[in-house]
Amino acid sequence: MRLFKSTTVNWKYIIGEILLIFFGISLAIWFNNWNASNTINANKKIAIDKIEDEIRNNLDELYSTREVNLKIPRAIAAYEEIISNNDGQVVAGISEMLDFQETFPNFFIIKDSVQINDSLYGYLGNTRIRLELTAFSQIAWETSRNMGIANEFGYECLYNLENVYNIQQLVQNEMDKAAEALQNEEIDRLERILGFVSQLDVQLEDAYNSMLKNIGDCM
Repeated sequence: MRLFKSTTVNWKYIIGEILLIFFGISLAIWFNNWNASNTINANKKIAIDKIEDEIRNNLDELYSTREVNLKIPRAIAAYEEIISNNDGQVVAGISEMLDFQETFPNFFIIKDSVQINDSLYGYLGNTRIRLELTAFSQIAWETSRNMGIANEFGYECLYNLENVYNIQQLVQNEMDKAAEALQNEEIDRLERILGFVSQLDVQLEDAYNSMLKNIGDCM
């Protein structure tokens, strides 16, 4: 006669082991996702802080270049209005020249002068136009985009940032054209470009200030 030995399966133990493995895997996945989320949020905060600093610095740059460049068309207009050219000689009254030199220092460099009559002098010299080129930065923005961090900002934030840096690039491009016009001594073209730049400056200033006001929405 063959004897069969029956075995009892401990289902509670097996189910307990399965549940333990399941919860262990779930906990590991949750912890990994939590850690990844914290890393993303930390990187977002760093990126946003860097972009905010960059925009503030660019706004300061906008103000400083604007202060210098807006004087150029005014200086040219004043030069043409109160000073007449006669055979390459600048003719003006003493008070007119002093007022001009005080308002627009270093625009007209006097080398010599000759008295024409009791009220007029002829001045020999050269005009010098100081064009302040913009030095806007977009390193923080480009780095955030290249690393994929900008994708976490949300649509509204991304739209506004793209708008800010697109206007900034337009201003930069026009300033490059202004530098080219000045180099080629195309004064009329330079004035037209600076007139357009002054309009873009207003748009860029508004975009900067709006972005700084709402930068917290990017988190």
